[in-house]
Amino acid sequence: MAMGKRERQRQQRLWVESERLAKGPSHPFYSRLNQILNQRGFDDFAEAACKPFYAECMGRPSLPPGVYFRLLLLGYFEGIDSERGIAWRVADSIGLRDFLGLTLTDATPDHSTISRTRRLIDLGTHQEVFAWVLAVLAKEKLVRGETLGIDATTLEANAALRSIVRRDSGESYEEFLTRLAKASGIETPTREDLARLDRERPGKGSNQDWEHPHDPDARITKMKDGRTHLAHKAEHAVDMETGAIVAVTVQPADRGDTASIGETVQEAMDVLADVLEDEAAAEQLDGEVLSEIVADKGYHSNAVLTGYEALGIRSYISEPKRGRRRWRGKTAAQHATYANRRRVRGERGKRLLRRRGEMLERGFAHVYDTGGMRRAHLRGRRNIAKRVLIHAAGCNLGLVMRKHLGCGTPRGLQGAAGRVLGALGAVVPLLHAFRRLLLALRPHSLLQRVFAWPHSPRLAAA
Repeated sequence: MAMGKRERQRQQRLWVESERLAKGPSHPFYSRLNQILNQRGFDDFAEAACKPFYAECMGRPSLPPGVYFRLLLLGYFEGIDSERGIAWRVADSIGLRDFLGLTLTDATPDHSTISRTRRLIDLGTHQEVFAWVLAVLAKEKLVRGETLGIDATTLEANAALRSIVRRDSGESYEEFLTRLAKASGIETPTREDLARLDRERPGKGSNQDWEHPHDPDARITKMKDGRTHLAHKAEHAVDMETGAIVAVTVQPADRGDTASIGETVQEAMDVLADVLEDEAAAEQLDGEVLSEIVADKGYHSNAVLTGYEALGIRSYISEPKRGRRRWRGKTAAQHATYANRRRVRGERGKRLLRRRGEMLERGFAHVYDTGGMRRAHLRGRRNIAKRVLIHAAGCNLGLVMRKHLGCGTPRGLQGAAGRVLGALGAVVPLLHAFRRLLLALRPHSLLQRVFAWPHSPRLAAA
């Protein structure tokens, strides 16, 4: 066979038959996911929910809602953190074009179109899509909604600390330090003088005094790894039996756990109420909806315990070591605290608290670490919440895919063949060892001796 050579000067064809266009194999994961979404009527639901945001008789044709939400789901399944990266990935893959319903003659969405569509569709519609996915999980018996675990994590904001300004005067950090140095008697302060002055100044990173000019929602806080950065706080409510994410909220990073839990629990109630409106999904939620809450000691306070006891919700919240407490005039708080302490010390309470870390940290790892949302590429809490909600919906769809396909992500499906071959590779040596053992024991001759011994001539003579 002769070696082929590339034609450097090649005349492009004016017309190409559609049957002769290059076609790639569709991805089995996305094909199955599309099948599930189409069976449940996802596109019709998305178009009905987003109809108020689209003009009927003006403007160029925009991105269909079903395609837009699939693009955000691709961000979760492919681990892409930015909308520009999603656009590049779709333009580079024939299989993902098929997932979006695009042919080779269709132009893939540009990142500006994706961001424009995100700004056009409000946060409430994204929450409706999240609730729709949760209803799909309820129909698949993958969510109970009876016992919820609550926990929060921090997301690095798309803003730098060196760009913060004073809330009162609009001065930058360096301008503020220079003014303080001159007021203290240093006429021409150097960078070493400013660093020494800043090091000795107490309360220098107060969120009441500083903000970022382009992302006012970001707050100065300490991250999980110990770094101080501008960040947002994401809080999850997770079903303790299945691991499904029931509610997600994005709140200020400097808001305490005892203050943020109320918004997350209220969001979980609203989402579960939307799920109960679907008759097919409500039939699967046979238990008592939102009857128990499990959380760590950061959520323990008199107000939290008394509030949920009044709502009839049993709490399993770890109690921090505070020493002996005085309950004079706090009868309700005392009763709620002792009841929570009794539940936590029981066998069920200990089991729920052990399971809480597993379920919640797994969701954080899927949505933010492998899902690519640990560092936000958007500004504004509402914009970040839109991306986080669809990422959490993708994590929930992963539970459905794991039930139908055995893998919750495309990368997990890619590694399935390797795991099967690895398992076979471990079994083959055992089969060879068993074969050698049988040959050494000679089972045929052994069985002949066993079945022939009653008819032995010696036994007959006896």
